[in-house]
Amino acid sequence: MMQIALTHRTRYQFDRSVRIGPHAVRLYPAPHCRTPILSYALNVEPHADTILWHTDSDGNTVVNMTFATAATALQIDVKLVADLSPLNPFEFQIGPQAHTWPFQYGPDAAHDMVAFLAHDPESAALHEFLAPFRQQRNQAPIPTIDLLVRLNQHVFTHTHYNTRMLPGVQSPEETLALKSGSCRDSAWLLVHCLRQLGIAARFASGYLIEIKWGQTPFNSAVNSGHADLHAWAEAWIPGAGWIGLDATSGLLAGEGHIPLACGAIPCKAAPIAGSTEPCQVDFSFAMDVTQI
Repeated sequence: MMQIALTHRTRYQFDRSVRIGPHAVRLYPAPHCRTPILSYALNVEPHADTILWHTDSDGNTVVNMTFATAATALQIDVKLVADLSPLNPFEFQIGPQAHTWPFQYGPDAAHDMVAFLAHDPESAALHEFLAPFRQQRNQAPIPTIDLLVRLNQHVFTHTHYNTRMLPGVQSPEETLALKSGSCRDSAWLLVHCLRQLGIAARFASGYLIEIKWGQTPFNSAVNSGHADLHAWAEAWIPGAGWIGLDATSGLLAGEGHIPLACGAIPCKAAPIAGSTEPCQVDFSFAMDVTQI
């Protein structure tokens, strides 16, 4: 086992004492997380008047909080222990009806996937971007796993990553025109590409933990570790279920990807959502990874 401890602090410092409105927190590992989570703790300051855990319509664990008293800051701390033993991201079995693309979802799956197949009319830019895949499809069916890998790589190679601090998500057309974007922008572009090709897809947010395991005289040390909030796409393939595709790296999601929330649109996967009365806010966050 390769156990690590992750601590994640989110802090909103207000310029005065303010009333804090209801907050919804999606920072609990999703049910389909493949990485074993050995322990978890959530702490909030100031103390919430009510804390209610529930599951939303997308299957995400949501913690709803209300606050009775005013405060000068809101701080949310997560501590978890995970087993980061290597996982094979290709360890899934695709159903026989979906071995090659294009394929059709069965009636029940098609009913369940309506929101994850919905898309706007295809723009000229997106049509051109996807043209190579349709041209090959016209010649012969493409193995579905090959399509997923190649499409993920296609977005990766055409999108330069940058840390974009502005709120919101770029449209696929904006990301294609700029040839750059944050992880959430490339993930949203990939979601649209998959849907345009008839594959159900959703937006995922979560932790990305990157560890470099080193060799020491004791043969068991972490040279360096890094964690951050991250976004990627997930495609639903018959037989295999939801498959994570990280367009920021061009790789399938592995043991370092810990999904927290997923949704048909990005706002449904927001890690923290809430409000306060009008004020100036100084936002900060910090993450730390240590080997156990």
